[in-house]
Amino acid sequence: MKYYKLIININLTTNTISINISTMTNNRKKQRVTLFLNPELIKQAKAEALVEDFSFTALIEKALIQYLPSETIIKKTHVILGSI
Repeated sequence: MKYYKLIININLTTNTISINISTMTNNRKKQRVTLFLNPELIKQAKAEALVEDFSFTALIEKALIQYLPSETIIKKTHVILGSI
């Protein structure tokens, strides 16, 4: 399914209106998550996303990609507890 994103910017100083229409597809490679974050951090991140013309999701993804290593290896270790 294809979705359309419509962004309308109205500049009252210059009396101009700009309209941006972009297409979005239903990307099944994404997963919804719920995070509990500091409200000030969310406010700052949303403002930064607006300044950089990213969605909030894209900004968070970009930050995670920059923070995380390109590959994560998890090794299991078995610990046996017992009396000696």
